[in-house]
Amino acid sequence: MNAELDSVEQMLLALGAPAADRDYRPGHARMHALLNGCVGAGFSLRRPRLRIRVAGTNGKGSTAAMVAAGLMAAGARVALYSSPHIQRFGERIRIDGAALNDAALRAYLTQLLPMAKAVGASYFELATTLALVAFSQAEVDVEVLEAGVGARFDATTAVAADMALLTPIALDHQAWLGDTLAAIAEEKAYVGVGCRWCLTVEQPEAANDALARFGFQEPVVVDDALQPAMAGAHQQQNASLALRALDLLYRNDEMAGDWATIGAATLAAQLDGRLACYRLAGTTVWLDAAHNAHGVAAVVDWVRERMDVVLIYTREDRSLAESLPQLRRIADTVIGQSGDGLDHHLPTVCDGLAWAQCHAPGGRWLVLGSFLTVAAAQNWLMAHGASLFDGKNHGGGDCE
Repeated sequence: MNAELDSVEQMLLALGAPAADRDYRPGHARMHALLNGCVGAGFSLRRPRLRIRVAGTNGKGSTAAMVAAGLMAAGARVALYSSPHIQRFGERIRIDGAALNDAALRAYLTQLLPMAKAVGASYFELATTLALVAFSQAEVDVEVLEAGVGARFDATTAVAADMALLTPIALDHQAWLGDTLAAIAEEKAYVGVGCRWCLTVEQPEAANDALARFGFQEPVVVDDALQPAMAGAHQQQNASLALRALDLLYRNDEMAGDWATIGAATLAAQLDGRLACYRLAGTTVWLDAAHNAHGVAAVVDWVRERMDVVLIYTREDRSLAESLPQLRRIADTVIGQSGDGLDHHLPTVCDGLAWAQCHAPGGRWLVLGSFLTVAAAQNWLMAHGASLFDGKNHGGGDCE
């Protein structure tokens, strides 16, 4: 292997495409060509007993993780494909909860990369194909596939599925999906095409026509009594959707096992970057991958104690206009890279954390933004001696 291709990320960058899932290319033609190439090269691409798609604007990663956890508790061999990753690419591709290791990733990429280049596949299309190949080779019983952007032309909908789950729909990725909730709902509702079961949470009224056309019926009722391991009231909605999906499969004899065990495992599911709590000396730091107005609102609603500093670092093409007024409700100081209304403009989240360390030691900090932001913040915190704590029930207070 060439020295310049000695890591998984470097191999993926050989596509000449952005690594942060910014290379969305609508359409399934490249995926079909790549999958056909895999079969021609001798890879088995067997369809699992069940394939579940999860789409939506926010909450799809958490919901997918909960569903996978419940299925594993039922004794199934379960594959989970999610994105983006935080620290390493293998986080996207999990079999029975274990991330695919770099040795396996490099072996698959050595074979798949030439085919991906030949058909002009994107980073996400190659990642999705790699996941499907790995899952097939492992002979899993169930695949849970989280959509990347939209659903209609997303790489994950290039293969047939049995169940579709739709988490909350909000404005995001407007350049690709449309400027209205109705247009975005139309794109995301496609996740249900060809599926036997289609479940959704309560959605904005503007989404209802599209959802009805694609087979989504009455929304799942949120059980406010649920106590998921992941923090935030919004996780009760995700858990309600996951449990309803599992209940449907259970009642249709698509899974077995003890229901109490399945339910407990579903609620116990964890996913990195979702209101993770760290302690840095006397400082409490919360990290969350909320990066759009809908996601920020969910975090703000969860916070019960005022933050000393909020750091928000998201993509430069996302406006903070809607998020900033919400953040002002809970924060004395708001820091970011760019945008009107910030108290301080600092180039990176690490610069923001260094500022907070000097000016708000012993306080409460909240870090929001992309998965790249969460990864950089995690690295900075651990390099400065922080420790991870479970503070899910403290509503943004002391996580000790």
